[in-house]
Amino acid sequence: MMKILFLVLCLVNRLHKVHGIEKDDLELETQLRVINKPPVKSIQTKFGYIVDCIDIYKQPAFDHPLLKDHRLRRKPSFQNSIEKNSVKNSSATPIIGLEKDQYCSTGTVPIRRTTKDDLIRSRSLFHNQTKLQGFPGAHNAEVYLRSFDGPYYKVSGQNSIYNPRVLRNDQTAISHIWVLNGPTYGTNKIAFGWHSDNYRKTGCYNMHCAGFVQTHRGNYLGARLDQTSVYGGIIVEFALSITQDSATKDWWLNVGGQNVGYFPAKLFSNLKSANQVGWGGRTLTPPGTPSPQMGSGYLPDGNFLHACYFRHISFQNATRKDFPPQQFQADTIVDKPDCFDAKYYGDLGGQVGYSLQFGGPGGRCGN
Repeated sequence: MMKILFLVLCLVNRLHKVHGIEKDDLELETQLRVINKPPVKSIQTKFGYIVDCIDIYKQPAFDHPLLKDHRLRRKPSFQNSIEKNSVKNSSATPIIGLEKDQYCSTGTVPIRRTTKDDLIRSRSLFHNQTKLQGFPGAHNAEVYLRSFDGPYYKVSGQNSIYNPRVLRNDQTAISHIWVLNGPTYGTNKIAFGWHSDNYRKTGCYNMHCAGFVQTHRGNYLGARLDQTSVYGGIIVEFALSITQDSATKDWWLNVGGQNVGYFPAKLFSNLKSANQVGWGGRTLTPPGTPSPQMGSGYLPDGNFLHACYFRHISFQNATRKDFPPQQFQADTIVDKPDCFDAKYYGDLGGQVGYSLQFGGPGGRCGN
């Protein structure tokens, strides 16, 4: 089973097009040539895949037609605030990418090398992710903030990492945060988190989202994690955030207090702000087959050593200050309550603060 950071960028209209090009018409070989740039150095990871150190100015993002004249941002104009409290039995934040002594040299950034099989897998998940709810085989257990409390410019939280049981090559279990702006036929969305699958050659869905600018020399999208939480025991977690830079309007991804990179504002047709942000989980399985587990595989029970959680969650509105959501501001999406659930607790104080749990055993969910 793999644990990787994942990211999904949805720029969806009536025909599910990305910048006017139908994704199904893109040839895999052309995509591979765009994604896999000549490396300055290549690193064979202990997990079997290769990470290439690419000149930061020659990374795939700058092949995007909307970014030909884009000026690279090395860092955002804002400062990230990361909650330092840990839960009982919590371990250190896992290594998310390269070990310190493996970091790419100054002026280069790590990008996981992509294979043709990776792209095929990525395209399948992207297609399913564009169907936010009600798609056969897709299930949700999520907490979100209602649009009338927006607009929103940031979402964040500390997320526990588990190894949900995934039995088929075509199944996925996801934990993520997201920013989204609608309506249905003009939806722009960024989602960021971790996922588990049983497809051992997967390359993730990360740099395949055209236009993401990598800036960190060690942390990268698609990094496998070899530490996960244990039910009732050690908890492994990391802090995640998606934040818009008020100066440039770019959307930055941060994990464990480190900025990984950003989506330039030019990429979006409808994401000057978000009318929805949220936290939670999702599973994907072929219609008519048992759903995989979500999160830890257990339903929320108020014990943060059991079900998967987001703690110390927050958002930003037009004030650009971090606020915890009040219970009246939050709602849930749970389509199969016998299989999965999501609970927002509000402020529990202490080590978890404003927090939620989600997940469940899956199974025969009436896909």
